[in-house]
Amino acid sequence: MKLNSTIWAIAMMMSLTSFGQVEQIDRFEIAINNDEISDFHTVSAGESGLMIYRRIFEPGVDKLEIIRIDTALHEVWKQQVEIAKDLVAVRSAVKDNILFILFRNAALRYGDFHIAAISVADGESVVYTVKNLIPFQPSEFVITNTAALIGGYFNYRPLIVYFNFDTQFSKILPGFFNEPGELTQIKTYDNGTTDVIVSTDNYDKKKCLWIRNYSDDGDIIKTTILQPEDKKNLIFGRSIKVDDEQLVVGVFGRFKEYSRGLFIARITPTGEYNIQYHDYADFEHFFNYMKATKEKRVMGRIERKKIKGKKAKFNYRFAVHEIVKAGDEFVMLGEAFYPQYAYPNGVMYRNGIPQMYSHSFNRGGYTLIGYHYTHAVVIGFDKKGNLTWDNSFEINDVTTPTLKQFVKIQPLDDKILLQYVYENQIRTKTIKDSEIVEGKSFDEIKLRFADDILRDEKTTASTLDYWYDGHLYVSGIQQIKNFREIKVSANRKVFFVNKINYK
Repeated sequence: MKLNSTIWAIAMMMSLTSFGQVEQIDRFEIAINNDEISDFHTVSAGESGLMIYRRIFEPGVDKLEIIRIDTALHEVWKQQVEIAKDLVAVRSAVKDNILFILFRNAALRYGDFHIAAISVADGESVVYTVKNLIPFQPSEFVITNTAALIGGYFNYRPLIVYFNFDTQFSKILPGFFNEPGELTQIKTYDNGTTDVIVSTDNYDKKKCLWIRNYSDDGDIIKTTILQPEDKKNLIFGRSIKVDDEQLVVGVFGRFKEYSRGLFIARITPTGEYNIQYHDYADFEHFFNYMKATKEKRVMGRIERKKIKGKKAKFNYRFAVHEIVKAGDEFVMLGEAFYPQYAYPNGVMYRNGIPQMYSHSFNRGGYTLIGYHYTHAVVIGFDKKGNLTWDNSFEINDVTTPTLKQFVKIQPLDDKILLQYVYENQIRTKTIKDSEIVEGKSFDEIKLRFADDILRDEKTTASTLDYWYDGHLYVSGIQQIKNFREIKVSANRKVFFVNKINYK
């Protein structure tokens, strides 16, 4: 008996050592005053490092502080540029070693946009004015080879402002302003063309997807319309080019707000297409995020329906975030969520279930307070659009004020890494197709000194994002105390960046 226990223990140790580990290679910090407004933004510049910028409030004219750090997390340069009080930075992107920051005038309903272009190499900058007469809040900002695309909505109608950097001419891309709809993707390609996907109603009041392809000059090249089957709506979709064809993965449903499953559309160069529909009940691991007893009840319901020759139907709010290539196949990552509302009586509702909520409200009716995530779903499919496997990653305790991608996906040689950061932890799950290679692991965000202790267990505004060559980075604000290090402040507030690798 003792021998068997010893063998079991050795086997467990060997299996544990075979698993990969999250490695936090280095750390960068910026000290912040406790009363200072610290709204930092970090943008990947690939192998050139990271670009960090923030607004510094001063009497008269504010300053925009921009810092470049290299891949070893060493500061390369830092500079400040003046910024008018009424200008607000709303979006940013890096293209061809230039950091582009989009500004709008917060004091005016109508107004031009401004784009600051900062050289990653030396910090030299130039500011462009984008003429605009339409009042809208930008929700998309994409840089092409020669232009900037600024997307948003006017009167529930999607639109995109095209601005050419060479001619400094701006216009509304053709094909918009006609019908209400949802801007689901703006995707650029190396040849200068751009695909824009919009979800809108057809003549039968069913949601379909319009895929418009534009030239580098902002002219329409072709339009493809994906029409749903009877009693279905194509709610949302994202695309990827495969050789001369295009694959679109998205969500469909009987209704327009809740999805019933995922679809994969394969579009030929001539615009012909085929759509495969997969109900959530068809997936092997979609409900793994549930507690064991609830999952068992759900799977039992699915089996009973199958015996009767019927399909179990489940409605979810689901966002498709990205499609990546992994070896010879493609992988889609999406997340299920539901909105959280609060009412004046101090009660918060999650999926219709009341829970006490401490915030007060001064307006009648309910208030959206954020989005609660339940789990991420990954599916694999071949270049012909055939589904090959599925898996999932439960997301615990996470609510965000805005709907955004939370889980990051990292294809490795023979497996896929799924990660997200919550409070002061990096949470990781490793899968290989439908198999779980390693269950959820928890790694504390590494601090700078051995004797550092978090004053507050939460890491404010923590973000995990892609960097370069398989590296990711995590950033945020931390309150730290250290009473042993002589050259370190006993209490400090810092903005930090940690470099993340997997070994």
